[in-house]
Amino acid sequence: MEHTVPTDTELIERIGKGDNEALELLVSRYEGLVYNLAYRMLGNRDDAEDVLQDTFFNVIRSLDKFQSRSSFSTWLYRVATNAALTKLRKRSRRDRSETEFLDEANSVQKLAHAGQKLTDWSESPSDRLLNSEARKKMDEAIDELPEMYRVVFVLRDVEGLPAAEVAEVLGLSVAAVKSRLHRARLYLRNRLSTYFTGETA
Repeated sequence: MEHTVPTDTELIERIGKGDNEALELLVSRYEGLVYNLAYRMLGNRDDAEDVLQDTFFNVIRSLDKFQSRSSFSTWLYRVATNAALTKLRKRSRRDRSETEFLDEANSVQKLAHAGQKLTDWSESPSDRLLNSEARKKMDEAIDELPEMYRVVFVLRDVEGLPAAEVAEVLGLSVAAVKSRLHRARLYLRNRLSTYFTGETA
């Protein structure tokens, strides 16, 4: 006898009727996604665990308000992103300002337009990108991004969401998502080009 995998909608309906097993299935289906998003946003395992707990607490509390006009995963991304941003804003350290970031991103773009070649780190062999040192450099560079550029990059390029879904999660236009993503990529490419150029020198 075949067992069909329940859809998110079916699980939500069962949870509304008090089915705890359905709740466990829904959490197990998405806890990895939420944790990975939070860790990429915050760069700290303890903070990511806190965001994971906060996200599902908020989801369970607000599940009756979920409207199926969007997918459950999109709504979950929105809840998790808000929880991660809340945690990020509570940190005592001063994040780099958007003005500082834009100044540097614009400088990189001007150099590219002037013909100065930037190493295309994105074409490096996957084993180089996946080694622990390269991953650490990537995480450090992501951590330097202002929060709204960071979250756009993480949702689009790390989590692989389409630009339209990122826009829906963040309440932005698709054009705004693409603009922020472009600047984030320029900045990260510059940072990682320096690393890979030094590595191969």
